[in-house]
Amino acid sequence: MIEKFYRRIIDGVPSAIIVVDQNLKAVFSNANFKLLFGREFKRATLGSAVNCANDCKRCGKSDCAHNCSLISAFEDSFYSNREISRRIFLKLGGEERRDVAFSITVKPLGEGLCMGVIDDALELEIARELQTAKSIQQRLLPAGKWAGGKRYSYLYIPCRDIGGDLPEVFTVENSACGVIADVSGKGISAGMLTAFVKAAYDKSAYSPAAAISALSYKFAELNLDERNYITVAAARIDKDSITYSMAGHNVPILLKSGGGITRIMLNSPPVSNWFGNAQYFEDTIGYKSGDILVLLTDGVTESKNRYGEMFGVDGAIKTLSLSRTGEEFIKNLETNLKSFCGELHDDVTAIAFDL
Repeated sequence: MIEKFYRRIIDGVPSAIIVVDQNLKAVFSNANFKLLFGREFKRATLGSAVNCANDCKRCGKSDCAHNCSLISAFEDSFYSNREISRRIFLKLGGEERRDVAFSITVKPLGEGLCMGVIDDALELEIARELQTAKSIQQRLLPAGKWAGGKRYSYLYIPCRDIGGDLPEVFTVENSACGVIADVSGKGISAGMLTAFVKAAYDKSAYSPAAAISALSYKFAELNLDERNYITVAAARIDKDSITYSMAGHNVPILLKSGGGITRIMLNSPPVSNWFGNAQYFEDTIGYKSGDILVLLTDGVTESKNRYGEMFGVDGAIKTLSLSRTGEEFIKNLETNLKSFCGELHDDVTAIAFDL
C-alpha cells in the first residue's frame, strides 16, 4: 500500500526520473520519463530505456559508449559519489529517428543506485513535437516522378528541422504544373506558412497567374504583419509551350534550350500585405523535346562559401549546362552546392522537368 502511494507521488512529479544501478542498468522510471521517451521496461540498458538509435542492446560496451554524454553523467556520479549536471545530446531511434537535447542532474542514492532527473522535460517534448512537424512537412513533398506526362525530379534541403520552402508538382487538364514557394522566416513559423501555401494554392486553376492571385487573396485574410510574405514561381507545361507566373520570386526560372540557357523573368510583387490589389501576370514561352525546365529558390543562388562568395545564378546555369536530364541536374546541383558551401545556411529547393 505504501509502495503504491510513493509510486503515485513520483509519477506526479513534473520532472522525468530514471534510476540506474552501478552496472548502468535502468531499474526504474516514472510516468513522465515513459511519456517523453515512449519506453516501458523492467530492467534495461540506458540505451534501451531512452530508445537510443545506436547499439542500445550493447549499451556501455559498444564503441559509441566512449562518447555518450548520458553514460558519462551516470559514471561520473557513481565514481565521485556526488551530484552531476550535464547537457545531453542523443539520437533516438524508432520509426522516426530524431536528435534530442536535454539537461539531466544525476544524484547518488546509495546502495549502488543513482537517480537521473530531467528538469527541462518541456524542452524534450518540444523537440519531439518538432520532429513530428518535420515528418508531417516531409509528407507534403511531391510523391511521384511523373506529372502530366512529364518526368520531374526535385531537391529539398531545409536548413533547420522545419523548412520555409515548398516544392509542389501536380497535373491540371493533362498538363504538368510546377510551383515553388519561399516563405519569410525560418523554423516553426515558416513551416506553418508553407502548410498554408500547400492548402491555399488552387491546384485546379489552369492559369498560374490566377492561382497566385487567389493565393494572395487568401493570404490577405490571415491579416499578418508586413514581416510575413511569400515568393512564388509557377509554371504550366503544355504540349509545346510553358506558361509561367511569378510573385516576387527574384530567382529566374531556367530553361535549357539547344545547348544554351534561357532565363525566364517576370517582375511582380510577392504575396504579402505590402500592396493593395497586387496584380499578377503570366507569359508563355516555347520549348523543344529534350529541354529541361528548372525552378529554384534563392537558397540555391545565395548559398555562400567560407569566403562569402555566392553560388549564384551562374553556378546554377553551369550545373544545368552540364546536365543531360532533370534528374542528373538535381543530383549535380546537390553535389556542387555541398562542395561549394560545405554547410548550408538557408533552405535549398529546386524542381527540374524533362520536357
